Amino acid sequence: MPGELDLPLPDLGSLKRGRFNYFPVVPNRLEFAIEVRQAILRDRPGVIALELPVTLRDAWLRAVGRLPEMSLIFYPDEATGEDQAIYVPIEPADPFTEAIRTGLEIGADITFADPDAGQRPHLRDDDPDSYSIRHIGLARYIEAYRVYPQARSEELARHAAGIAWKLQGTNPDAAVLVVLSLNLLDPVLDAMEEPQGQPMVRVRRDGVELLHPHPESLAEITIEYPQLQWRYENFRQLMTDWKLIDRRHAQLAVLREAEKEYEASTGERVAHWQRRLLARYTRNLALGGNQLSAGIFDLTVAARGIADDNYAWDVWETAGKYPPQKLESDLLTVRISGEEMWRDTRRIRLRRRLPSTKQRLRPFGLKPRKKERFPGEWASQLNGAGICSYPPEDLVIEDYGRFLKKKGKSILSEERVRVEPFTTSILDGIDMRETIRQWHEKRVYVRQFQKIHGEVGSVVVIFDEDRDNRYSYMTTWLGENRNESDMAFYSTFPFDNLVGPGIGRAEYGGFLMTLPPRRMYDVWQDADYEFAESKSERLLLASLDYSIHRYVVYVAARPPRSIFKTIASRMGRTIIYIPIGQLSPVSLKKIRVVHVLDGYDKRQIAKEYLW
Repeated sequence: MPGELDLPLPDLGSLKRGRFNYFPVVPNRLEFAIEVRQAILRDRPGVIALELPVTLRDAWLRAVGRLPEMSLIFYPDEATGEDQAIYVPIEPADPFTEAIRTGLEIGADITFADPDAGQRPHLRDDDPDSYSIRHIGLARYIEAYRVYPQARSEELARHAAGIAWKLQGTNPDAAVLVVLSLNLLDPVLDAMEEPQGQPMVRVRRDGVELLHPHPESLAEITIEYPQLQWRYENFRQLMTDWKLIDRRHAQLAVLREAEKEYEASTGERVAHWQRRLLARYTRNLALGGNQLSAGIFDLTVAARGIADDNYAWDVWETAGKYPPQKLESDLLTVRISGEEMWRDTRRIRLRRRLPSTKQRLRPFGLKPRKKERFPGEWASQLNGAGICSYPPEDLVIEDYGRFLKKKGKSILSEERVRVEPFTTSILDGIDMRETIRQWHEKRVYVRQFQKIHGEVGSVVVIFDEDRDNRYSYMTTWLGENRNESDMAFYSTFPFDNLVGPGIGRAEYGGFLMTLPPRRMYDVWQDADYEFAESKSERLLLASLDYSIHRYVVYVAARPPRSIFKTIASRMGRTIIYIPIGQLSPVSLKKIRVVHVLDGYDKRQIAKEYLW
């Protein structure tokens, strides 16, 4: 891949003018910091000239000396004439900061080339995403930008002339690496074609201070999110494989670490289908902002949309971690928000819902949850004579099974809809989508639903395919009346979590429901299903075997293997696959809990212990 360390560095010979080698960058972007460091270590110039104000030289050098701790340069904004200030964050992944750090390492003279002759021109920072450098290389990136230069102005020409004057005064015997913003490259090149006179420069700037930003403020005030900069700080000295600080690898590391925090705080896990949706969502958010990779804000928005506010909070906290930044410092520690530093900021409101150890107010008369009088009291009442379900839960899950059967048929019906231009009948209604799509024809399109012959006989819901054997409890129980399905399921072991005397609470990994009842042999001992490679496949085979109707609904994160379509076809069955991501997570969470009672006598007291 062009731009990697193991391949030749891009030839910037077209930007070499005598002893001056111009290196254009986009400020505060990781990829340019990498390229600047490589170029300096390769060429070892005697002078490194930077497009930075001379009046901030002392503060900037001191801030670089404090790295890896980040600093904040503060000074009053004299141009507005109001009580406002300018903040400049000094970040390790900024190419100007990296040029100073690496230049000091090799003993080069550091020159601040911006003479601070007046107010800087407001230049549009509409640069292509710097992540593209990892794929097309630095030379092609710069060339693509220079094809469409921005409009020149008299203010811009004066600013470029001031920089050129400073460059022309550098050591005439030394090779000079000029690091400047990409949008100033061509104006400075033009200004360097002729001698420049000394502008009216500012000798010093009053009120310049160096501050220590609070660790919790970094996520809002830095351009590159803190965790990415910490990754850069860890690997910048290795110089072996820059893939270690590739944005995609860093983003994946953030999401994985946030998953661990999310599971530890809430007890819930991010499913693999949610990870796929998260990757797609972050990509779309980045493209919507004309970027190739997502930043901290887009990562947080996607986490909230795919999971919940708790996971979004953990993603924000993980991406905002920067271990070197301590609370105490030799400088004044300040809390500062993004709104105080940047003109255009976006907001996201997160409402964490975490279990609290503090006592909460509750309505008067509400009975507290019952507890054991002594450890092991409820376990001692287990006799193992038989198990049964809790009838109110049976009603809920049967109702959800009927909902899935209707949804399966509606999906099949949608797949068989026929759309045609309106002639004599509107059939089953106007198809607005096709009518708008073909509006140039000035015709109305109608749709006709083909009648689906047959019913749904079995329903399989897979919450987790259990590749790690987390759900060790497997059983089959028969319906007790004609409206109650036979059911086979695998779950966590219920009697490891007793909530009452002989009452265990478990979590489904997956289940099968089929009507009419009292027909199902023990699915987990049936030799006919030894072909199955997992518990979910065993349930699917059983659903095809016991279904008396043509259709079988299969709900899971991913569809079954293609061989099951062949098996179903030979048995005269059709599998209707419903992605679990299309269903309400609230409803799924409600039906996923199952209580197993150790005997029918426990049904009389179960309502006092279940919640």
